[in-house]
Amino acid sequence: MRITRSAAAVSKTATYRQLHDQLNALFVGERNGLANTANMAALLYATLPRLNWAGFYFLQERELVLGPFQGKVACVRIALGRGVCGTAAERREPVIVADVRAFPGHIACDAASRSEIVVPLVQDGRLLGVLDLDSPQLSRFDHEDRSGLVAAVDLLLLHTDFTRIADARPFNAG
Repeated sequence: MRITRSAAAVSKTATYRQLHDQLNALFVGERNGLANTANMAALLYATLPRLNWAGFYFLQERELVLGPFQGKVACVRIALGRGVCGTAAERREPVIVADVRAFPGHIACDAASRSEIVVPLVQDGRLLGVLDLDSPQLSRFDHEDRSGLVAAVDLLLLHTDFTRIADARPFNAG
C-alpha cells in the first residue's frame, strides 16, 4: 500500500476519500483492535498535513489510557471530563479546539500543540475511547476534518474488535 502525505493543492474532501479507501484496505480481514488502531494512527499521521500527534486513548476503569499513536511521548492517563480528550469522551461527541491554550483545563502533553480535534469511539452505545489529533497550527481543524474523521472512526468501529483493549462494561456519562 502506498501512503502519501496530502498536498495543499488536494482538497480535504479528496484527502479523506483517499484516506477512507486506504483504511478500508488496511482493515479488510483484520479485526484486532491493537493492530487496526496502530495502523490507523500511522496512516493519519502520514497522510494529514500539519499534525504533530495522532493516536488513541481507550476507556479503562473510568479513565482514558494511552493506546497506539504517532508523535512525541504523550500523557498516559486522562480523567473523563479533563482536557479535550476527556471532554469529548464524556460528551460522546467530537470536539474541535481552535486554540488549545484557550481551552479550560487543557492538558499540555506537547507545548507545540496549538489546535486539536477529538472524536469519541462509541459502539452500540458504549464508549470505547477516543481518536485524538493535534497540530502545531492554530485553527487547523474544521467541519471537513470532523466529517472525515467521524467517517474514519465509523469504518474502524465496523471492522474492529475492541474487547481486549477497552472496558467491556458499559459506561454512561452523567
